[in-house]
Amino acid sequence: MHEETAAMLDYVRTAFPSGAHGFDHTERVVRLCERIGPLEGADMAILIPAALFHDIARPLEEETGVPHEEEGARIAESYLRSIRYPEDRIAGIVHAIRAHRYSTGIAPETLEARVLSDVDNLDAMGAVGIARTFMQSGEQGRGIADATAHFHDKLLNLRDRMYTETGRSIAEERHARLVAFLDALDDEMDAQNPQEV
Repeated sequence: MHEETAAMLDYVRTAFPSGAHGFDHTERVVRLCERIGPLEGADMAILIPAALFHDIARPLEEETGVPHEEEGARIAESYLRSIRYPEDRIAGIVHAIRAHRYSTGIAPETLEARVLSDVDNLDAMGAVGIARTFMQSGEQGRGIADATAHFHDKLLNLRDRMYTETGRSIAEERHARLVAFLDALDDEMDAQNPQEV
């Protein structure tokens, strides 16, 4: 790993507690960006810092309500300027962070922003997405019904929100896992609730 990237990784790591949006999520996003970015022709000097910083302000949002994509973009910009990161790449990094969130309404206008958006959404799908959904439900003191509502409200819609060809391909597989899991869960929940005669 490049020294500059390793230093960013160490800086970002200190911001995260454990949980559904913990540092392990950031690590998976970075790894998937490393896989998808070159296939799509992304500028990795923009994509990887954006991936590292995309959720850095998530813990602050939970405490203060400040949108993490806005505060994260501010933190990233400040940090990158402090280490004299190439100025011509900082704007792209900031935009990708601001546009990555599912519910933000900001369209990802660059390839790097589209890859980051896809990757962040992919980490909410498949087996990892299932695990994260139930972790988050537990963290919030909620149960299975609330978790499954999240599948229907958000996760099952993610396949159709992919911007890149590689993202769409991976999303198909992960979407199928979500559907299979929900079918199995419905079967088991129905078996526990016998029909009234």
